[in-house]
Amino acid sequence: MKQWLNFTKSTLNNGVLIIILCAFSCKGQAIDPLVNANPDPQESPTQAVVPGAEQLVQYIALLQNKRVGVVANQTSILQHYTPSQVKASAASNNAMHLIDVLRAEGINVVRVFAPEHGFRGQADAGALLKDGLDPATQLPVMSLYGASKKPQPEHLTDIDVMVFDIQDVGARFYTYLSTLHYVMEACAEQDIPLIVLDRPNPNAHYIDGPILELSQSSFVGLHPVPVVYGMTIGEYATMINGQGWLKDHVSCNLTIVPLKHYTHQTPYSLPITPSPNLPTDQSIALYPSLCFFEGTVVSAGRGTAHPFEVFGSSDLPEQKYPFSFVPRSGPGAKYPKFENKICQGINLRLATPADELNLEWLIQAYKDDPTPSAFFNDFFKKLAGQTSLQKQIENGWDSARIKATWSDGLEAFKIIRAKYLIYP
Repeated sequence: MKQWLNFTKSTLNNGVLIIILCAFSCKGQAIDPLVNANPDPQESPTQAVVPGAEQLVQYIALLQNKRVGVVANQTSILQHYTPSQVKASAASNNAMHLIDVLRAEGINVVRVFAPEHGFRGQADAGALLKDGLDPATQLPVMSLYGASKKPQPEHLTDIDVMVFDIQDVGARFYTYLSTLHYVMEACAEQDIPLIVLDRPNPNAHYIDGPILELSQSSFVGLHPVPVVYGMTIGEYATMINGQGWLKDHVSCNLTIVPLKHYTHQTPYSLPITPSPNLPTDQSIALYPSLCFFEGTVVSAGRGTAHPFEVFGSSDLPEQKYPFSFVPRSGPGAKYPKFENKICQGINLRLATPADELNLEWLIQAYKDDPTPSAFFNDFFKKLAGQTSLQKQIENGWDSARIKATWSDGLEAFKIIRAKYLIYP
């Protein structure tokens, strides 16, 4: 009988959720357990965060002699490859992609599954991708952002275990969460264990935004959570399971390889750009607030050198918006809003992001647009996850009044969230 690294029952100790993980080899011999994620009091708070992928010894035994599928993109990098005892000669001081590491370790990777932006992370936002062959590895790459967003049964028949290793940025409308959902669902339906290699959430230090209403569920938001939910992708996976959000309430056989030296307050600079239009720490920090502009006539800076660090349009008044930029079509930003036109707006490159969503920029841009009746498009409701926010702005509500309507939902979500936290 197959035995996999699985969650035991979650327990509370001194008010802190502890996830205890136990592992067994194929022969039934116990491996060192993945320790709970509570920081060791002897550890220095300045110790570098260690992503799950870097802890090869914790999961390599689960992949040996198995046919492995991997959900990955350009962020699936081991910055410091420490090989297992199996292939000690394969050590490298250079960063290596997870696929290359697994193959160096003798793991039989049979197929790659790629999210939005593709396996190499170069495709435009929203660009549908086709299945193909990766030139570097000659592995088949199945698109999870094309004809189907869910792994198809015929692509899972020769897979014994699936690995998920993708960097998230902590905003509900970032589509990697939806990819995770459908991967979990497909694995549950085909009885395939899923191993999630956890990575830090750079926006995990706060929780804010309206709770998604299921009537507005889409690939930019499937679950009833706020815009900023304050969880790592591993924690979020346990919540998907625990809350019964998968189709027919199936449960995925889930393993989380947790981070080391991490709390939700730990600052973290992403070593790899998670998608073409989030190239900097500043853009990632501002993304939860500025992405609302994607559902309006205003540009969030796509097609410039500073996407999600500036916003503006060709219709905003120059006197009030003296900063200007010109969006150009290019890699990762084909046919941006206001292509080749001068936009007046605001430069936020040096702004200090607050630990909350900023609605003031959106509200003011709406007020200053010469045709407010055409300001919002249908996509805005999907980004907001509800119909109320657009109506509130149109009715002249200020930020404080709008946010007051989120309070009860946020408090209820925090209670749910607490059940699935691995880190303090």
